[in-house]
Amino acid sequence: MSETPTTLAEGGSPSIEQGGYWWYRARSELLRVALEPYVGTPGRLLDVGSADGPSVGWLRGRAPHHVCLDLDPRGLNPGDVCGSALQMPFADGSFDLVAAFDVVEHCEPEEVVLRELFRVLAPGGRLLISVPAYQWAWTAHDDWNHHHRRYTRKRAVAAVRAAGFEIDRATYAFAGTFPMFTASRLVERWRERRNPPQPLAAGEVPPLPEVSPRVERLLLRASAFDERMLPRRDLPFGSSVLVAATRPA
Repeated sequence: MSETPTTLAEGGSPSIEQGGYWWYRARSELLRVALEPYVGTPGRLLDVGSADGPSVGWLRGRAPHHVCLDLDPRGLNPGDVCGSALQMPFADGSFDLVAAFDVVEHCEPEEVVLRELFRVLAPGGRLLISVPAYQWAWTAHDDWNHHHRRYTRKRAVAAVRAAGFEIDRATYAFAGTFPMFTASRLVERWRERRNPPQPLAAGEVPPLPEVSPRVERLLLRASAFDERMLPRRDLPFGSSVLVAATRPA
């Protein structure tokens, strides 16, 4: 989900058409094993920016009242809402659980989106978020997807805490694939310095890195390391940051 006005003109999220891509599949499982203990039994759940479903399928059926909010209407169902995370059309305290996976990095100002996430949560409600890690990993992929920033765990925690939340858990994820991620991003940055990438054409969906079936299997096996570790401990590095937080009662 992006909060820039050019998003829909430039094709929207690739996850809607490529939900089976290895990273979306792996992320869904890592989000589940790391954050499911903080879901509880919400009566009202808001999913911000993931109407296409790859990252939140594990949350389906967890609340009697489940609403998606997204700028891109293509993945929305009846009862969902097309709108901005910077100005959500919900009353204060409307939800017991809010999930915003890979959303906050698209929103500027950062403090406004976090303040909105806080506002729509009921006292005692839980926030679950993920954001991409490390500013040094910035490439054209971030530009094409309208990112404003990448995060360290420390920065993500500070931003969420500054919005009024109490932190329940903060961890990196995708540690198992991190060596490959690091190598690919450093190579891509070197290539981009030699040959600057072109902006996307109107209506063009940001491309996903192509991987062979063999590499995909390798990446999924590496992600399984995180699946085993995240239920027991926080990870010290990875290409994503996951945070669970509570709005104080």
